[in-house]
Amino acid sequence: MSSALPDPPAAALPPVRALVFDVFGTLVDWRGSIARETEALLHPLGLAVDGLRFADDWRARYQPAMQQVRSGRLPFSRLDVLHRMNLDQVLAAHGLDARVDEATRVALNLAWHRLDAWPDVAPGLRRLRERFLLAPCSNGNISLMVDLARRNGLPWDAILGAELARDYKPKPAVYLAAAAAFDLAPAEVMMVAAHGDDLVAAAAAGLRTAFVARPDEHGPGRGETRPAGPVDLAVPDLLALADRLGA
Repeated sequence: MSSALPDPPAAALPPVRALVFDVFGTLVDWRGSIARETEALLHPLGLAVDGLRFADDWRARYQPAMQQVRSGRLPFSRLDVLHRMNLDQVLAAHGLDARVDEATRVALNLAWHRLDAWPDVAPGLRRLRERFLLAPCSNGNISLMVDLARRNGLPWDAILGAELARDYKPKPAVYLAAAAAFDLAPAEVMMVAAHGDDLVAAAAAGLRTAFVARPDEHGPGRGETRPAGPVDLAVPDLLALADRLGA
């Protein structure tokens, strides 16, 4: 695959010392994992829920909830809190509000801590860590990121992102806080993501950018396969990113 602009040779890139990563969709299969967890928790209650539809409906409330924080209508709240607010709305929309007890809601909300990584992620990160500092730069809260790392063997040097910055991507503060946490200039940090809007915002904040295709993020053939704008690198997976960066 290719980027919107021809990829410059690796030698032409400014020195990059750290890679920071989007997580949901880029590193982990949120849709398949949430569908699995939803059915595992709700089917035993006699609720014939379509897990994939439920996952899509839950995820559809992700950006609107964060926008309430970004706009100042809500004070900063960790993503676990926003996910729970959204879960209650989805259950009501599916006519399940009176049929799902509090303990099940708590367990289901923690499904976001049990997402599975795409197959290339752990081996790709291990290679990249030989040469670069690595951290998530996610809207997920720190405990969520730690649980995903332990579940999937993600070798982070730090946990960065929204909770550190007290704001949500694509606000510049999130990207700049990640660079500052490593005592690096923005241009020494590369943001890696499967979402064009994330990379556009990171580039505007001064970071380098790498696009990773996840064509099945929203279902077969329904993910982004090409960057929405200019990027420094565009690759099909993290193993290819390691190849391109000489790791």
